Amino acid sequence: MSFDLRNILGDFVTIFFPKECACCGCALKYQEKYICIACDFHLPYTNFHTYSDNDTARQLWGKASIEEACSFLLLQKGSRVERLIYQIKYNNQPFLAEYFGYQYGLKLLQSELYVGLSAIVPIPLHASKLRKRGYNQSTYFGRGLSRAMHIPLQEDLLLRKRATMTQTGKDRLARYENVEDIFTCKQISLAQDAHILLVDDVLTTGATIVSGALGLQESLGCKVSVATLARAQ
Repeated sequence: MSFDLRNILGDFVTIFFPKECACCGCALKYQEKYICIACDFHLPYTNFHTYSDNDTARQLWGKASIEEACSFLLLQKGSRVERLIYQIKYNNQPFLAEYFGYQYGLKLLQSELYVGLSAIVPIPLHASKLRKRGYNQSTYFGRGLSRAMHIPLQEDLLLRKRATMTQTGKDRLARYENVEDIFTCKQISLAQDAHILLVDDVLTTGATIVSGALGLQESLGCKVSVATLARAQ
């Protein structure tokens, strides 16, 4: 009788060191990968990718020329999504962003709004913050989208020129001033009708996304759409 030694060892380790759900912290059961069935059922998925007139798009109207915009989840204080974002950003679990990026990419493939995309570009971290954290969670989110949608990920197309102070605690105006003109682009040749999907982990005021979109448009003359893992309420 054949057996898989790796699966047996994995089950043995799980008994003594159970994996936790990234959203609620409960022990994951057999075949639950990163989140438990209950959390997956109760997560506030937005379905923003199915229509243009959604809250994420409205938040960006008049600030930059955005073709389409969507967010996968709604983020509220003390919620499952807040714990998920914390795990991704501060607990060294960027693979969660890639996992959810892949899931969202499968949904975007079914939408008539996100067709003809040329590349996926993540909002970059400044080099100093990247060294400190060790990874860019937005890049991982973009990788998941890229795998699902079969669209190339351009990790280094958009560059952050200077480090900025944290956006936490700043009002809306201060957030926009803090990230004004902080991005530049590599000068590459793009098709005349190039359409870039700009991605980030969380949309709050939209200041960072707007600055990134303007940087891409001014440097490359491309169309820009937006996708984020979550939108803060």
